[in-house]
Amino acid sequence: MKTDLIRIGNSRGIRIPKPLIEQVGLGDTVELRVENDRIIIAAERRARASWEEAFRAAGSADSDELAGPSGPNKFDNREWRW
Repeated sequence: MKTDLIRIGNSRGIRIPKPLIEQVGLGDTVELRVENDRIIIAAERRARASWEEAFRAAGSADSDELAGPSGPNKFDNREWRW
């Protein structure tokens, strides 16, 4: 599909037909980037959109163990004065 660039002040814009917007799920805000001399217009990615899935995939924290000893060590006993 070809479309004309439209003058908007000192910039230029394009009109994206409604069927294309619906097909790719564009909202009111999009992401623009350049890849291999092409302008990519993509649906906005929400920040932290996949965090909930990642937490669920990580599993329960019940089996987590501390990486080291939990109490005072020799350094603590020797170097710190309370």
